Amino acid sequence: MTSKSVATALTLYRARTLTLEQAATVGGCSTAQLEASARAFAPTPGESPRDD
Repeated sequence: MTSKSVATALTLYRARTLTLEQAATVGGCSTAQLEASARAFAPTPGESPRDD
């Protein structure tokens, strides 16, 4: 499981291109690990996007 493969899997899952199980397979991790990664990268409530 690399960060790039997990990021790709999360992107495809969030776009509803893949199911959670399929995304976990693509990411080379378990569904639980992918869910944990998704929570870690999710915006916190009330957080506004920054202007870069």
